[in-house]
Amino acid sequence: MADKGSLEGLGLPREAVAALERQGITTLYPPQMEAVPTALSGKSMVLALPTASGKSLVAYLAIVKKFLQGGKALYIVPLRALASEKHEDLKMFEHLGMRVGVATGDYDSPGGSLQKYDVVVATSEKADSLLRHRVGWLSELSIIVADEVHLIADPERGPTLEVILARFRQLNPKAQLLALSATIPNSKAIAEWLGAELFQSDWRPVKLKEGVLFEGVVHFTDNTKRTVGEAEEPSFPLVKHVLSGGGQCLIFVNSRKSAEAMARKAGVLTKGAVSEPDRQAIKMAAEALEGDEVDRTSMGSRLAECVRSGTAFHHAGLTADQRRAVEKGFREGRIKILSATPTLAAGINLPARCVIIRDVKRFVAGAGQVFIPVREIKQMAGRAGRPKYDKEGEAVLLAKTEGDFRILFDDYLLGTPEPVESGLGNERSMRVHVLASVATGFSSTEKDLRQFFKSTFYARQHEDYEVDEVVDTALDFLVEEKMIERKGESLKPTPYGKRVSEMYIDPLTAKAMRDALKNGEWKPIAYLVAAAATTDLRRVGMYMRKGDIEWLDEKAEAVKEHLLVRPPDDPSEYEWFLADLKLACLLEDWVEEHGEELMTQKYDIGPGDIRAKVETSEWIVYAMRELARLFRLDCVDEIDMLHRRIQDGIKEELLELVKLRGIGRVRARILFNAGFTDRSMLKEAKLETLGRLPKIGTKVAQNILDQLGPARGDAPDEEASKAPSKSGEGTDKKSGSSGEGDKKDSKHSGGPASSDDDKKKGKSYFDD
Repeated sequence: MADKGSLEGLGLPREAVAALERQGITTLYPPQMEAVPTALSGKSMVLALPTASGKSLVAYLAIVKKFLQGGKALYIVPLRALASEKHEDLKMFEHLGMRVGVATGDYDSPGGSLQKYDVVVATSEKADSLLRHRVGWLSELSIIVADEVHLIADPERGPTLEVILARFRQLNPKAQLLALSATIPNSKAIAEWLGAELFQSDWRPVKLKEGVLFEGVVHFTDNTKRTVGEAEEPSFPLVKHVLSGGGQCLIFVNSRKSAEAMARKAGVLTKGAVSEPDRQAIKMAAEALEGDEVDRTSMGSRLAECVRSGTAFHHAGLTADQRRAVEKGFREGRIKILSATPTLAAGINLPARCVIIRDVKRFVAGAGQVFIPVREIKQMAGRAGRPKYDKEGEAVLLAKTEGDFRILFDDYLLGTPEPVESGLGNERSMRVHVLASVATGFSSTEKDLRQFFKSTFYARQHEDYEVDEVVDTALDFLVEEKMIERKGESLKPTPYGKRVSEMYIDPLTAKAMRDALKNGEWKPIAYLVAAAATTDLRRVGMYMRKGDIEWLDEKAEAVKEHLLVRPPDDPSEYEWFLADLKLACLLEDWVEEHGEELMTQKYDIGPGDIRAKVETSEWIVYAMRELARLFRLDCVDEIDMLHRRIQDGIKEELLELVKLRGIGRVRARILFNAGFTDRSMLKEAKLETLGRLPKIGTKVAQNILDQLGPARGDAPDEEASKAPSKSGEGTDKKSGSSGEGDKKDSKHSGGPASSDDDKKKGKSYFDD
């Protein structure tokens, strides 16, 4: 008879059990043992469990069971980093024949290549895109997993997750639905909405102690205390205590500058905590983070300096490669102290023995410093305690005054997290999803449309008339803008509306670009300003600094005669225009091949920010080109040229060179400056000559010559000479083994959340 908690008796083949055992999983946690039978029975469930209590494994086992029965699975996650993590986890079952793919980019792709996978891991935006393209295999799904379902409260990603879950229930009502959630007060309401059984528990694999540090003493909620002493930086005595016991600390602060400052100052605490083998490993990691003279940046140097001392910082200004390196170092125990902004709390699994939450307020534009919701503080605190390493984890908040102490202790630690509330009712979300509902044919009448939106979680929290009002407002706008035709009760998308929905852009963005393009053909800066002024790009737009107004005023005066979007007369609107112009200037610098360091200093942002803005801008300029094509405007070629330049960050003269696999903006410029200005000149080059060029070397030189075909008497290499189109060239994209993500002709690499894998791995985004 199988032991309680063992993997035997679950009805899984020995090969699946062996796969888990190879990962060190030999028994199940108590809540897993209770939940797994229901999950394996095929019933829909909402699993509301604390962080690190094993929700994902329950979902994995249910997926394996469905696969063995011939089923197909979709695993929906909120973030790209989580998609990569879940993809790697599920690959442990590949030896069973289960093919696992990941899809996070190219929102204008039909997604047909994903048909070959048994399990597809996708972001909610990608899943929504697949629904919009009416991908046939979606109706074949036998199980759908929605990770972090409580994020339907998130104002950005929440509405999309909510709509696709409602849509999947409509499209495939027989599919099993597993929704994974943190512990929240209204888990039952979410389960009822999804027609699922609720399973919830407060059990954690590692006991969590929560407390408040005030005047050198940690006051825990279990009525125990610990005196750690006082210092200029209040958290440092506690950090020192944790390090002395062989633990690691994760410190949450509310800004990037604070994260960097904390990591830098904390270096004095790690001198005796980093072993010699670890010191050698982090020395090598620091050298890689710092980069060479070509791609070195001040942020990379600052991060490398921290890593050398056994600390690091983590925020959205870092590149994906930098974030992955920091996460790896912390996960392996080499980085002892990690300071981060709260975005890390909702990201990948990165536990620590002690979590310190220094700040419980954050800056919100227009509102100033506001308190962070209890739900988010609990999410951060949940990172405390490393399974298999710690018997106990500690989450500690810092109080400066007696009043702060009472708020933190009573409202945050003893308080109840806020219930999840739908964010679907805002105008932008309704415009986007009402159009998608009609454009895909899911709703062909006003009755169908209203009925669908009354199946959402938003409708459970609002009166019917409120739902009708927000739907009607969005529908009226779409009809007025000729994206939807309304005849009586009948609704039909126009070619314009259908294309807007397929491209995954806000209809208001489409209207703004269509109106701008009617003003004629102009210079690249005109298209960049028009793109920057859209609602989609303003979501990732630029902040204005005190010193920006003067130089932006001068820029506006210099280019105003060439703009498609005229500077407004209203002073309040004019500042928005300057912010749009600032983003356009960043993009202009990008396509003029300005260096990363110059751009980070000029715009006071990190390299990761530049990448995010470039990716989203590429997507919007792609959509602009498609609209110009749809309306048969003469500017299609101009916008196409600009789009291709944004893809690689190059001047026009390098467009031919970057078509070569493995050649990006840096190497292309080196080749061009060495006199190899086109492919024909490269074809005649000698291997030795190319190999001596910086950043090229013999291996890259041989790759170039192989792609260009036989020359100077070399034997033809038929496969090597078939240089692919720019679709993913120069990247390490896993389009074959990992799934969707192909670019077609000169199209965009994704959408606002395109995959981190879509760019060059292991190096700076600004390198090859």
